[in-house]
Amino acid sequence: MFFDEVQIHVEAGAGGDGCVSFRREKYVPLGGPNGGNGGRGGDVYLEADPHLNTLISFKGRRHFKAQRGGHGKGKNMQGPKGDDVSLSVPPGTVVRDAETGELLADLMAPGQKALVARGGRGGLGNAAFASPTNQAPRIAERGDPGESRRLILELKLIADVGIVGCPNAGKSTLLAAVSAARPKIADYPFTTLVPNLGMVGVDDRDFVMVDIPGLIEGAHKGTGLGHEFLRHIERTRVLIHLLDGAAKDPLQDLDDINEELRLFNSQLASKPQLVVLNKMDLPQAQELWPLVKEEVARTGTPVCSISAATGSGVREMLYLVLQLLDSLPEEEIALEEAAIFRPPEDDDGFSISAEEVGFRIKGKRVERLVARTDWRHEESIRRLHRALERLGVAKAMEEAGVRKGDTVYIGDSELEWS
Repeated sequence: MFFDEVQIHVEAGAGGDGCVSFRREKYVPLGGPNGGNGGRGGDVYLEADPHLNTLISFKGRRHFKAQRGGHGKGKNMQGPKGDDVSLSVPPGTVVRDAETGELLADLMAPGQKALVARGGRGGLGNAAFASPTNQAPRIAERGDPGESRRLILELKLIADVGIVGCPNAGKSTLLAAVSAARPKIADYPFTTLVPNLGMVGVDDRDFVMVDIPGLIEGAHKGTGLGHEFLRHIERTRVLIHLLDGAAKDPLQDLDDINEELRLFNSQLASKPQLVVLNKMDLPQAQELWPLVKEEVARTGTPVCSISAATGSGVREMLYLVLQLLDSLPEEEIALEEAAIFRPPEDDDGFSISAEEVGFRIKGKRVERLVARTDWRHEESIRRLHRALERLGVAKAMEEAGVRKGDTVYIGDSELEWS
């Protein structure tokens, strides 16, 4: 089964909580704070694996979560970092945010990695809050939650040469004739239901060829089967446009398919092409060949004729393909070991809205402060109040009409205003 698009959910690990602890040893009656910090949560990565060519591994499992960071402990013991999760995908995988459609990564080279969900920061232990004026702080932070998001993974096969044409033009027969690939071959349209890859060897050279399911008029809008796989020829360098020598009007088919390529992606129509008339073992194709050769040559496009079934002219065609490949500049693939994804920047802004019961405060900084507050310690709560006053939240709430005892929602927390 060919699996080339899937939606998954990834969640990075939350940071570990900081610890409130004091040094307790014999003959040390006034030991200072020694609560350690929590460890950072694990990250989620995607990595291109050259041994994969589909996304089938995500069919049975689509939710992935990294490990939480360890909690801090006494004696200034730092919590361990949570284990990362690295998901293998085939080269050519495009990663987008399912909510916004934003491009997060384009993994083309084997071993290329992208960070798609960052682990939460570990909370500070009370040793980090010690100061000359507060030598015994009873305060610690909770770890930040890990980032969570839905991703769309879309595979675009990476091949040097793509074979396009109408259904039953003989694309699968040609691929089978020049490579070890064994696609399904039969004498009826839409035999090929999925793209097929094959490695083609010519003398001491080799290149990758892909056979795309047959295209028909309206393919760019979703008609037929080929529209589902047009993306797979976006990365090819050269196109073999295979014409059916048994068709009524191969030249009209040529124009129709080129128009479908242009409507799907204007860059596809500008890719170098080699037009090949197939089925030269048939009298009808032999009669059409002079006209096809003359009309195509008039446009400046290379053209040749073959019989994929008998192998006639196939080797000469492959030499023409090599000439086209050699005439193109080398493609440079930018290797990006670091993530393309960037976490949102800190934001001190906030908004207040009245709800059916109480008020809701929204804001990245405010929600982060509340999430980090350890409600078991009075000093942590007082620290939150001071932070909200510095940000202007307390004054804004009073102007919004909040009263003592009103319910206030911040993030996932439900608080009582006092």
